[in-house]
Amino acid sequence: MTVASQNASCYFGLVDSHTHWLPYQFPAYLGQPKCVAWPSMALGDLVRDRKVIINGMIYRAVTDSSWDAGRRLQEMTPTGVTHQVVSPMLELLSYWLAAYEAPSLNFLINEELVAIVSADLAHFTSLCALPMQDVELDIVELERYIRLGLAGVELGTNINVKLPVQVDHALFFAASKLLCDAIFVHALRPAGMERLVGLPPLEQVQDFPSIVGLATASLLTSGTLARLPKLRIAFSHVGDSLAILLPRQQHRWEQLSPIRKLFGQLPRELFRQLFVDDLVYDAKTIRILLQVFGTTQALALTDYTFAITDREPSRRIDQLTLDAATCRLLRQDNALRWLGRDSS
Repeated sequence: MTVASQNASCYFGLVDSHTHWLPYQFPAYLGQPKCVAWPSMALGDLVRDRKVIINGMIYRAVTDSSWDAGRRLQEMTPTGVTHQVVSPMLELLSYWLAAYEAPSLNFLINEELVAIVSADLAHFTSLCALPMQDVELDIVELERYIRLGLAGVELGTNINVKLPVQVDHALFFAASKLLCDAIFVHALRPAGMERLVGLPPLEQVQDFPSIVGLATASLLTSGTLARLPKLRIAFSHVGDSLAILLPRQQHRWEQLSPIRKLFGQLPRELFRQLFVDDLVYDAKTIRILLQVFGTTQALALTDYTFAITDREPSRRIDQLTLDAATCRLLRQDNALRWLGRDSS
């Protein structure tokens, strides 16, 4: 469906809150020769294609839309998207590298993202990558990239197997709140892959839901949400299993006083502080999402540029037959509030 054919009474430019980026080329690894998950690029099968190589193996084939802002503009326009929030491809987050190795890779990533945003503020916002091996350094780097125009940070659901709230990142979350930046949490290297039955690409379908739901719920069970109620944090893929976990959390809250003391308020109220994306590929399921989290917390997105991309983000919102004010919330205002931007 093109922009022209959309219902004009419910059309507002759509902010795509979840898109991925990677560079055309990576710097050479300068450390001592050893087995390091340092990415590199090789020529693809077609002129516009490249292959991401990690540990000597092809991790993913990508096209120039991954790094070419002009190509991104061409491809997003027919979908009704007028602005993209650009995050690094998850395998670039570098948690598994040594603390002294990761910053050089993150520097390349973040500087190129700064350049994309600086060249076209009207169409692009970016989130930086931080290695998270050194929390104090991460806070300094985050503050620097916020000053350079990036909107926040992308985090993986686990940092070297542990959930972000299990690692001592209380200081990082507190600093993020003070810096007023946006946090986007995305599934990364989920546990239990050895139990996955089927082809490897099913990781995104079968394993992502559990790890995203667990990471999201841990913000509540750790007391992080209660301590930092103004934290602007969004979770990919609708928080995946979170909507199913919520009633269970609510029941335990009602039954056990230690949990009531830890949470401080109803789990349902705490969860409605979170932002979640609407990547479910189905209008009826988006409606359930709105019932659970509220119309003010849902973000429209596509997961561009990969195979899982939703090519019809505007049409799915149109199918909900919402009033114009709610349409505007889903298309742009929720995303702008998450990013700390004025929607006027």
